[in-house]
Amino acid sequence: MKKIEAIIKPFKLDEVREALSEIGVAGLTVCEVKGFGRQKGHTELYRGAEYVVDFLPKIKIEIVVADETVDPAIEAIIKAARTGKIGDGKIFVMPVEQVVRIRTGESNEAAI
Repeated sequence: MKKIEAIIKPFKLDEVREALSEIGVAGLTVCEVKGFGRQKGHTELYRGAEYVVDFLPKIKIEIVVADETVDPAIEAIIKAARTGKIGDGKIFVMPVEQVVRIRTGESNEAAI
C-alpha cells in the first residue's frame, strides 16, 4: 500500500476528485494549505499599498491505495491538475505499513 499526497491549485480540486473516482479511488482527505515553490509568491495591491503574498493557497489531497493503483492514480492526478503553468503542484508517494478501519477493525487492503 502507498500513501499519495498531492499539492494542487484550489480550482482543480473537483477535476482531480472526479478523475480519482473514475479509477476507483473510494475516499480521500482534503486540506487547505499555503505554501510556495518556484512560484515565490506574488505582489498584490490593496487600498493603494503594494504588498507581497509569500504563501499561496493550495489544496493537499491524501489518498491511500493498493500498490497496483499507484500509477493510475498518479496519472489521473497529473491529467486533471495540470495547467501547464508554474505552480501546478507536486505529488509525493510514501509506503504505508498498516491501515485499520476503526469502525469494523478491518485491516490493510480490506480497510482502504
